[in-house]
Formats: sequence, C-alpha cells, structure tokens
Amino acid sequence: MKKILLFIALLLMAPAIYAQDQLPVIYLPENLTIHFISPEAIQYVDISTKELIGDLPLKNVLRLKLRDSLKSFVGSVITIAGEKFIAQYRLLPGYPGVPSEIEITPAAMRPLDISGIGLSQNQLRSLALSLVAKSPGKRVEKVKAFGIQGQLNHVYTVGDYIFLDISYHNKTNLKYDIADFRFKVDDKKVTKAANNQSVEIKPEFVLFSPPTFSRNYRNVFVFKKMSFPGNKVLRAELSEKQLSGRIVTLSISYQDILDADMLPN
Repeated sequence: MKKILLFIALLLMAPAIYAQDQLPVIYLPENLTIHFISPEAIQYVDISTKELIGDLPLKNVLRLKLRDSLKSFVGSVITIAGEKFIAQYRLLPGYPGVPSEIEITPAAMRPLDISGIGLSQNQLRSLALSLVAKSPGKRVEKVKAFGIQGQLNHVYTVGDYIFLDISYHNKTNLKYDIADFRFKVDDKKVTKAANNQSVEIKPEFVLFSPPTFSRNYRNVFVFKKMSFPGNKVLRAELSEKQLSGRIVTLSISYQDILDADMLPN
C-alpha cells in the first residue's frame, strides 16, 4: 500500500518537477550582484528562498544577491511579472565569469491576459514616438501669451487611449524653464461670482520630460478615455519656474476629443 501511495505522489509531483527543469537557468556569481533587465516596468517579483535578497532600483531593473556564501546556496526559482508578461528562472550556484546582467527576452516570457490592463508603457512610448516623427499637421486649437505660441497639433485615439500632440514656440529671447505641465477640466466661462469646479487629470504617459526649451517644444500626452460636459473644457497649463513666470493655457474642447482620428499605422 505504501508503495502505491508513493507512486501516486511521484506522479503528482512529476509535472512540477518537469516544469522547473524547463525553466531558463541563471547561474549566481560569487560575491556579485546580478541584474535582471526587463523591457517594461516590473510589477511583481517572487523569490522562493530566504537565501536571496532583491529590490527594484529602477522600474525595469531587478537587483538580486545572496545573503550569505554561495557554498550554502542549493538553488531557487524566481518569478518576475511585467505589465504584459510573466517570466520564471531557475537560479543555481555559479562559477567565475558568469554574466551578472540578464536581459528578460521574449523566449522566457509568457503573456499575461489581464482584462483592463491596457497598453504597456513601452507600447505607449512606441505609439507616441510614431506621432512626433510625423509633421504637426493642422492646428486643432491654439493660444498666444507672453511671446509663447501654443497649439494642439492633433488628437488621436487607440482603443481606450487618447493621444494629445501639443507644441509650443517661444518667440522671445528668454528661454522657458518648465515648472509644471498640468491638465484640468474647468468651466468654459469663469465669473468671479461663480464657484469654479476644477478637476485635475493626470496623463497615463508623457513622452518627454525636458526641463527647459529655448525655441520649440513638442510633446505627446496620453490619457485614458475621458468625457466631460459641453460647458466644460480641458485646459493644458504650462507654467514657468520663475517667480513672475509665464503661464500659457491651451483650451481643448470636448468636441476636439470626439473628433479624434484613429492613430495611423
């Protein structure tokens, strides 16, 4: 009877053992830190042993090292999940000269099908870069203030995302040091007697983060699908660092959002 139970237990364990044997193998070097480099932001990490410690010094970099000597380490499995993938590796004791930087490649990834997660940051960056590679084209909205001309070049949509292509031209000889770039939904007409209900909206992704510009500035801001009533307007507010800094506010109507084009291939 005991032999039968042991045989059944081995059969149940076999798939897990086989699965671990199929994992990519990474060898830990002696007295060195290894870095896993992900193509997108790392969302989750599981380390199956207390012999290892790790952290995320950057959004897409996992840093890992042994707590003690390599001699006491017998092996482990590590799981790394990004925005759109999950990858597992089998870690084993290494030897001099093994790589300390490991790039997470598509061969080690399994896709994650999580409804509602949307596009990854890398996908948004790739789409936004394709926009700035194109000519600004028509001006959907424009504004002039303090020698700065701002314009909404185009509005694009991909799935549940809205891409705003915005640029500014500085006609003065004074460079513009950017303090902040904020987006708010405000009333179209604000009077002193009225209580203005202002709601700030944060972009899901911003392509560039330049601290200053002398003449020209162009950027792409990505938002999740939004809606607001016709008596409201989306204001893109560019503010300068100086005490008496210039503030340039570009107004974008809801109709501009509704008239968005599909992002060209």
